[in-house]
Amino acid sequence: MIAMEIILKTLKFDADQKLVEFVNKKVGRLKRFFPSGGEQAAEVTLSLGINPDNKEVKIQIHFPGQDLIIERQSHSFEQAITDGVDAMKEKMTRAKEKLYDK
Repeated sequence: MIAMEIILKTLKFDADQKLVEFVNKKVGRLKRFFPSGGEQAAEVTLSLGINPDNKEVKIQIHFPGQDLIIERQSHSFEQAITDGVDAMKEKMTRAKEKLYDK
């Protein structure tokens, strides 16, 4: 099985090891939704919003023929990541269906 490359970027703060492991675990599950073969990569950007209680997550997947982007905000990074991964699963499933319907 090909390992998925996860690029993590943080803006305005340094992520602790626990958060990095959480991102790798949650986003790593998206590899099941990639078409077989090809590159499997995700870029995750974590940032603090204007309000310190507002955490922002952007997940970008390089999918064959297009880039899929999901952005989510929440009171915690963990919740925003979970919401973003759930939304990305649906988006990747739709994109994969379109890819094979052609």
